[in-house]
Amino acid sequence: MNLKTAEAKIQPSKQNRYIKSIKKNWDLYLLALPVILYFLIFKYFPMYGVQIAFKDFIASSGITGSPWIGFEHFKRFFDSYYFWRLIKNTLLIGLYQLVVGFPIPIILALLINEVRQKHSRKFVQTVTYAPHFLSTVVLVGMLVLFLSPDKGIVNHFIVLFGGEPISFMTTPEWFKSIYVFSGVWQEMGWSSIIYLAALSAIDPQLHDAAEVDGASKLRRIWHINLPGIKSTIIILLILHSGKILGVGFEKVFLMQNELNMNSSDVIATHVYRTGIIDAQYSYSAAVGLFESIINFIMLLMVNFISKKVNETSLW
Repeated sequence: MNLKTAEAKIQPSKQNRYIKSIKKNWDLYLLALPVILYFLIFKYFPMYGVQIAFKDFIASSGITGSPWIGFEHFKRFFDSYYFWRLIKNTLLIGLYQLVVGFPIPIILALLINEVRQKHSRKFVQTVTYAPHFLSTVVLVGMLVLFLSPDKGIVNHFIVLFGGEPISFMTTPEWFKSIYVFSGVWQEMGWSSIIYLAALSAIDPQLHDAAEVDGASKLRRIWHINLPGIKSTIIILLILHSGKILGVGFEKVFLMQNELNMNSSDVIATHVYRTGIIDAQYSYSAAVGLFESIINFIMLLMVNFISKKVNETSLW
């Protein structure tokens, strides 16, 4: 009886503390409200429609009225002619992006951090940040112009040095490299911001002490800066690993043509063709769900490995 009375007294006190916290920090909760609503409305509520991946969706019958067929759409995708091509292309582009695109913003941030002249540093930051604000359509348009076999500046230099013009945009072997490196050029400056923020938190006295001991800039970067941003690097690596199969649709679709299809066809473009053009909504939902599940599993695996090896993880 005494235990129940004690629990009854503790419970209201917890509730009171929670209410007091909301009243005290109401402005912070209000600031977070739009973000919470955004995720609830546009991320969580639409998950209700995922069930059409397991149904033969009929628009006139609605989601609940459509017949349940289980994993038939998944089996159809696994048995399709395009399955291995889609998996190979999506996985290769995702890994290519991770291997090439992930370290470059770190290197750029370390280099910018070593620039001591204020105006030079701002100039470098502005130049490297600017491509991020280009739309994907503009970026692909630039690629088409620069890589044109007739008038492109790249082929002009190739011919100038005695080579033959290359049709980059229609050659399957060039697609992945063009896609990845153009993305690196566009996003490396913007992606370096978070590393610069982490570098700014490192105690300057560590550098002063290392400099007194005769350590060079390279050694200070290796033994002070990199360990100082290690946790940030690991967290972002985990997040990037969870998007290996999540190759974006827009840029691939704009760069895609019949001649490079063998190298450019990915899960996102396949979902577009089957779901939007061919109106196979249930099948495309199943393919998209498969992609999301694989990405989620990879995120869990990398997070688990990171937690065991470095004791740094998302949760």
